[in-house]
Amino acid sequence: MVRTCILLSVALALSASSLATAQTMSFGDSAGLIASSCGADITANCRGVNLDSNRLKECLSRNQDVVSQQCKATYFKAFEAIQKRISARVAVANACQREIVKLCGGSTKETSKSIPCLMTANGVSPRCQQSLGEAGYR
Repeated sequence: MVRTCILLSVALALSASSLATAQTMSFGDSAGLIASSCGADITANCRGVNLDSNRLKECLSRNQDVVSQQCKATYFKAFEAIQKRISARVAVANACQREIVKLCGGSTKETSKSIPCLMTANGVSPRCQQSLGEAGYR
């Protein structure tokens, strides 16, 4: 029961912190990957650690001599995917600056408010569309 609660907490913490093929991996997929590969290691070695992504990464790194091979092979990749998704979301403001201002009447300081408009507007540049895809909005 405790392990299930910890795994759920990890998934929620990583999903909220706010594996690349053509797109970045979603926060939920990254959290699920860490939970499935590292759940036992987190329970055994990171008990009492605040389960935000930075502290969890530090705990797993600090205990890598006792962390399972499966977890070692997975958690750096998953944390890297989380960072890529965060970077991609930040990049939307730059890639879609013209569209946010001209097509959506918004401000790049509040890019998130323009996302619904960008998703449906006509005339969105390929660069902006790619950025939206990499950020997980499409």
